[in-house]
Formats: sequence, C-alpha cells, structure tokens
Amino acid sequence: MAIQQFLQSISSRSRRFLSRARRISLVLALVLGWSLSLGWGLSQVGGAQEAERAIAATPPANTVEIGTVDVVPTQLQLGQRLYFQNCSGCHFAPPPEVMPLQSWAAILQTPQHYGTVITPLQDPARRIMWNYVRASSRSIVQNETVPSRFSQSRYMRALHPGVDLPEPLSFGSCISCHPAAIDFNFRRLSPEWQARE
Repeated sequence: MAIQQFLQSISSRSRRFLSRARRISLVLALVLGWSLSLGWGLSQVGGAQEAERAIAATPPANTVEIGTVDVVPTQLQLGQRLYFQNCSGCHFAPPPEVMPLQSWAAILQTPQHYGTVITPLQDPARRIMWNYVRASSRSIVQNETVPSRFSQSRYMRALHPGVDLPEPLSFGSCISCHPAAIDFNFRRLSPEWQARE
C-alpha cells in the first residue's frame, strides 16, 4: 500500500510538472510567435520607409536639364521664383551658392544696392525668398570678412575649381562661360567649356 501511495504521489507530481511544463511551453511559444510577428511587421514598415528614402534620394532623370546649380525642393521653389523675379530685373540672378549667408542677409535687408536705391522686399515675400537663399548658401567661418561682391567670395572660387576667373569678375564675365545665366541656367556652358567637360 505504501508503494501504491508512493507511485500515485509520483504520478500526481509528474502530471503537475507536465501540466506546468505545457503551460510554460505554451507561453514561450506565444511570446516567440508574437515576437516574430512583430519583428516581421516592423521590417515591412522599415523596408517601405527605406524604399521611400531611396526614391527621394534618387535624382530625376533630367538632372542635366534643370538649369539651376542644384535641384530645388518643392517647398523652396516659390522662393526661387521670387528671387529670380526680383534680381533679374537689373542683372541676372546669381545662384545663392556663390555668396555666404551673411552677404545675402545684408543684400536682402538694405535699400542701398551697389549704387542703386531699391525697395527692400516686405514679408511674407522676404521670408519666402530668405528661406530659399538660406537653404542654398553657407555661413562664413569665424573672423572671416563678409564679402559684399561675389568676386570677393571664396564660395565663388570654390564652385569654379581649375578655372582662372577673370579680374575684375563681373556679371558679364559669368555670361561668357554661362550663356544661359540670364535664364537662371548655370549648367549650360559656352562651347569652349563644353569641349573641356
């Protein structure tokens, strides 16, 4: 009788152990299944975002045909149009990249414009144009003199590596190499420079 009770006791413990082991196995299987499902779902979302980023980073097929120095994001295109309209009335509008940000701040805020008195833009047009110029330009380094003309700008020289820029540098000298500059197209070069490419 004692042996029977002992065997029943072991059998009862085994059943409880097996029951507990089954519950633990079930919980682990559920956690594993949930984790795999969550990981797969997140990878699908991440893959979609990665694909969107890759598409956004891919330049359009007609990059050479854009005319300007760089592709202008949609949210800055109105600023570019305002810039072109306001600057090209007297001279061609140079790309904002040729001057530092501090030079553009002075140019856009002062009525004295290289010997001519102009009416400075008012908000919101001034802010819209400023956002475009700011996105395309860079700041000067500390203790650097703010150039007032693009002929004094190190950015102008940096954008023209290997080019002996004429002295004095003027809008006319820009047009001699960039004949479509009047249309804000700085990618089309004169035949002499096209042959060098």
